[in-house]
Amino acid sequence: MDELAITVIGPDRTGIVADVAEALAGVGANLTDSTMTRLRGHFTMTLICTGPSLSSAEAALGSLRGVVTSVSSVAPEPDKSDGGEPYVVSVHGADRLGIVAAVTRVVAAAGGNITDLSTRLSGTLYVLIAEVDVPAGASDELAEQLAVAAAELGVEVTLRRAESEIL
Repeated sequence: MDELAITVIGPDRTGIVADVAEALAGVGANLTDSTMTRLRGHFTMTLICTGPSLSSAEAALGSLRGVVTSVSSVAPEPDKSDGGEPYVVSVHGADRLGIVAAVTRVVAAAGGNITDLSTRLSGTLYVLIAEVDVPAGASDELAEQLAVAAAELGVEVTLRRAESEIL
């Protein structure tokens, strides 16, 4: 069975999610993973689905007006033996260049894997929330390195263990 990665972006409007979901359901696509959000007046989705061929998914989405789509075949996710321990990194502070780069570099250097990341700018306040898998025993060192990065950036950074029910 084909597994597809699909992206859709366009001006936000009522019904965009329903239109995309109906178009894909019409060609037998089962949406397995997705993330959808509004970004400064634009709506964007990233979906993983199984079922349809690449060409039938492209044709179904091609009938939608006012959106840009991309469809690619992807390999199924390999079984992972140890994904690490789930943590949440949150950053709050004045907007400035390089916050995402600095924080994600610290996480990567500690061997952490970012599984979800969102940012939002509200006036001059910048907020970053990331779900990360941290190697067992690496959280204390990661917290220390995040504190160093926070001081250099002039922002507040917290690292807390995530409750699996929340994720």
